[in-house]
Amino acid sequence: MVRPQAGELNPDLARFRRDLPAIFRAALDRSHAAALLESALRQPDVRRFFDRPLRVLSVGKAAAHLAAALDRLSPGAASGGLAIGTHRPDTMPPGITWIPSSHPVPDARSVDAGRQALAAARGVPPGHALLVMLSGGASALMAAPAAGVTLDDKQAATRQLLAAGAGIHELNVVRKHLSAVKGGLLAASCREPLLALAISDVVGDDPSVIGSGPTVPDPSTFTDALDVVERFGGAGAFPSAVTRRLRAGARGELPETPKPGDPRLLHATSRIIGSRVSAAAGAADAARALGYRTIVIEEPVIGVAREAGPRLVEEATRRAWPGAGPACVIATGETTVRVAGRGRGGRNQELVLSAVRALAGLPGPAAVLSGGTDGIDGPTDAAGAVADGTTLARAAAAGLGPPEAYLDDNDAYRFFRALDDLVMTGPSDTNVGDIQVLLLAPRADAGQGGP
Repeated sequence: MVRPQAGELNPDLARFRRDLPAIFRAALDRSHAAALLESALRQPDVRRFFDRPLRVLSVGKAAAHLAAALDRLSPGAASGGLAIGTHRPDTMPPGITWIPSSHPVPDARSVDAGRQALAAARGVPPGHALLVMLSGGASALMAAPAAGVTLDDKQAATRQLLAAGAGIHELNVVRKHLSAVKGGLLAASCREPLLALAISDVVGDDPSVIGSGPTVPDPSTFTDALDVVERFGGAGAFPSAVTRRLRAGARGELPETPKPGDPRLLHATSRIIGSRVSAAAGAADAARALGYRTIVIEEPVIGVAREAGPRLVEEATRRAWPGAGPACVIATGETTVRVAGRGRGGRNQELVLSAVRALAGLPGPAAVLSGGTDGIDGPTDAAGAVADGTTLARAAAAGLGPPEAYLDDNDAYRFFRALDDLVMTGPSDTNVGDIQVLLLAPRADAGQGGP
């Protein structure tokens, strides 16, 4: 069943349906890699690195875009380097070599990319500096297994953690202790000044988590990684080489990753140049221009996706009501999915699906959109989904059954595809996490004041 045309909807819902995609698009526009890099290059502490000739290492979903933007914004600054990503661009800047790799699970290309990255860091000529540009996906794209661990071991460990619902923080604690490049080890291999500019795709914007922190000290330990393994399946669910290495490290038999104060990293500087805050600011500006009272929730939306939707609706109505005029509530973060079924979907689609019943129970028109700023939600071609107070009734009329059945089968994609309520943008050039936009009409008893 295709969703109703605007003329068939309540006027508020018709407006919400029209405005939600525009607000989401504004969040994507504010997060573009080139715009974030251009802003960063205006900062004096960044510009001083350009007094030396640069070698470049750009890794992540935005690798090619960042390399191209650097060449456009500062022509001739880079004397050579590498860009590591998933989709080969039509052209690359002079001197920059494209290295194809794999995401979200590393493969042989990821190992080759990791080894080339280490070699590039070691080979920075005297008098040069190394500019590292990190964006979402860098952990999987640049992989170099530690001694005693194979690529198959790392792949199996990554799949187990993802399937068990581990968040990016837990995933990267393990990755860093199975790697020869993560957890500060890339920077430790470089002897010349190093500047890392990172676009954060993780809640909290911790540089040691972004891309598994290849250029910064690692505060986590082998013991922490072993604890993650125990919490997400136990030792028996992971390859024996993985648990063997983590246990040996926890006993002090293997060297730890570089910690804060390690002299090997004193030449390295890191800056966050974009994050979920960037996306929220873009969405908020667009919502205000469209006439909405706009509220940005600073606390991140985290936890299990199917539990986050009702909580978000409750929090949004609490903050928006009472108040005059329609309200836009913006939230950001990154949830996780517990894979128990055999359907298709992603965390944004599951979040929206879990909110369907709550939206239907509200006393006034409301709609929600949740989408990934990379334009990809889980293993699907959708960025996310949209729902409103009519979704539950439309689903029933279409014979789709209750939302909970689709949640149990992790099949949100099929639910929203049947209603023509998937958000389709195509891949963007970067990732700063997920964004949720809720539009709400005022309650009938709303006062005339409000923010």
